[in-house]
Amino acid sequence: MTRDIDGFPHDRLRWLIGIEDTCVQPSPGSTMGPLNEFALTGHDVHWRSDLATAAALATGLRYGVSWPLVHVAPGRFDWSVLDERLDVAVREHGLTVLADLVHYGTPTWLDGSFADERFPEALAEFAAAFAERYRGVVDHITPLNEPLTTASFCGLRGVWPPALTGWDGWSTVTTGIARGVQRAIAAVRTANPDAVIVHVEASAIYETADPALAEEVELLRALSTLPTDLILGRVGEEHPLHPWLIGNGVPAAHLAELGAGAPVIDIMGVNYYPDLTPRILERVDGTVRQITANRWDAGLRAVLRAWQARYGLPMVVTETSIEGTERVRREWLEAATDTVRELHRDGVDVRGLTWWPLLDFVDWSFASGGRNVEEFVLRPESASDATAETFAPTGQGITPFLRRMGLITLSEEADGALSRAETEAVGVFPREAAHIAPKDVTR
Repeated sequence: MTRDIDGFPHDRLRWLIGIEDTCVQPSPGSTMGPLNEFALTGHDVHWRSDLATAAALATGLRYGVSWPLVHVAPGRFDWSVLDERLDVAVREHGLTVLADLVHYGTPTWLDGSFADERFPEALAEFAAAFAERYRGVVDHITPLNEPLTTASFCGLRGVWPPALTGWDGWSTVTTGIARGVQRAIAAVRTANPDAVIVHVEASAIYETADPALAEEVELLRALSTLPTDLILGRVGEEHPLHPWLIGNGVPAAHLAELGAGAPVIDIMGVNYYPDLTPRILERVDGTVRQITANRWDAGLRAVLRAWQARYGLPMVVTETSIEGTERVRREWLEAATDTVRELHRDGVDVRGLTWWPLLDFVDWSFASGGRNVEEFVLRPESASDATAETFAPTGQGITPFLRRMGLITLSEEADGALSRAETEAVGVFPREAAHIAPKDVTR
């Protein structure tokens, strides 16, 4: 029988809001600058009104806790900012908060970041301290957002600390993340037995029209679920990618540890962007590149059905939005919520959807001097130059870097402050859903 989960019953959909919370602090000697979306979007200044806006729209909020800034040293924490914000969000506005413990960055005292041998225990220490401090206030916890994306930026392409490259770097970061997440979940369960663990991962769709790239597409498809397989203890010697991991330098002892440490996950969070998640591989001038392709609601259906079939866990769409005009954003919100309702009625165990982000946010290239840091290029019809190495010119304020994906749009004023204005998508955001009975609620 499909079970109810605190805050996410099987027969009622939840609609949530997320506030972009990427927090990556450069390590000593790094060429990147700080990437703190709370600061860049003015949330650090306007957090009270932002939380009030979120509460006016939804009853649930995905929110980052800025681990690099809170965990100031081993065994030392600065909770002052979180104490105030979480109190307002939960006690004043009645929001159910899903806390992101890690959103791409680690404390700088972890010299090797996700590849540091101390990382698993450092994350477990933070997870235990957070879960104990906010027990009964924030009981829904995501140990680490998007292992797949983190591994790409931190382990494959050297964009963020620890700036490793290649598949061996990817494997090192991914395995470190999996070990840390397993220990963090165990620590949370000990500190707060009532906690709801929401594992959040990026979905992936890969295609190609080039037969010569079919093998690479198959590898990318297989790797897209590997971090979750590792976390769930599914990568034994019989797993098809076990030899691949060993060949890329992962110690057999770490894989054995992960196989023995399988945790219980309550909710599978699946992130999907209709114009960014689907990728087409093509060869250009001797190199392979990924071009985005919009698969709209068909992609969302495919992703959720695939994750349901593979893991059989209750799901929440923990991130979705689209970049474009207000009308485009409204149309995607309507299509995404309709799709989730339809799948729910058809017996797919999806419990809700999160629009991410509430606010427009600042492109991650801002911290890298304007250099494009994504692993993909935008489809040509949506960008003036799909092969550009630079996202925007530097030294001209925030405006060139603003990604128009929010329900609330940001505008840069003459003094550099960012004003906020509702988009037309706000008017169709479904705060609450009526009872929706699936056709089949048994498994």
